[in-house]
Amino acid sequence: MGEREDAKSNYAGVFEGRIGFGARPALIIIDMVEAYFDPGSPLHAGVEDTLAAAIDLRAAARAAGVPVIYTNVVFHPSMRDGGRFAQKVGALANFVAGNAMGAWAKGLEPAEDELVVSKQYASAFFGTSLASTLTAGGHDSVVLAGVSTSGCIRASCVDACQHGFIPLVVEEAVGDRHEEVHRANLFDMNAKYGDVITLAEAKAHFAELAKA
Repeated sequence: MGEREDAKSNYAGVFEGRIGFGARPALIIIDMVEAYFDPGSPLHAGVEDTLAAAIDLRAAARAAGVPVIYTNVVFHPSMRDGGRFAQKVGALANFVAGNAMGAWAKGLEPAEDELVVSKQYASAFFGTSLASTLTAGGHDSVVLAGVSTSGCIRASCVDACQHGFIPLVVEEAVGDRHEEVHRANLFDMNAKYGDVITLAEAKAHFAELAKA
C-alpha cells in the first residue's frame, strides 16, 4: 500500500467530510505573479499548468458574474513590515514594491474593476480587509487558486474556514515547487479545512450560478 493510500485509510471515517458549494462564492487568485513563473527567479515554481488553469477558471467566474479578487505580497523597501516571515525567507525581497518579480503573471492581470488585496504574510486574510469585504458582499464561500499550495493557499484555506467561509481549493489551479509537497497539502486541506475540487467542478458550479 502506498503512503497516500495508507493515509487515506487511516483518515477514513474521521477526516473525510465534505462541506459542499456555497450559494455566493468569490474567486480568490492568490499571488500569481512573475516571481513564480520567471525561470530566473529564485522562487520559480515550474507550475505553468497552474497559470493556464487559473486563467480558465477566471474566465468562467467572470462569465458567471462571480467576483474575482487578487492578492499579492508587497513590502516596504526596508522589509520591516515583513517581520519574522521576511527574516525566515530571504527570497521575499523579490516582493519589495516596484520589483519586476511582483508584476502579475502574463494573462492574469486584474481588470480595472477587480479588487487587489496586498498583504505581507501567507494568508490572504491576515492583516487585510478581505474578510470584511467578503462579508459585506454577502459571500459565503471562496474558490481558491494560486501559489503556493503549501504556503499561501494553505494559510488562506485555514483562515477562510476560521472566518466562517467555505474554502474550495481548485486542484489544477494551485501549485507548488515540489509535487509531493503539493499533494500532501491538498490531502490535508481536503481532510480538515475545506473541499478540494477539480477545475471542471468549479466551472460547472459557476455555470449553474449563471443560470440562477
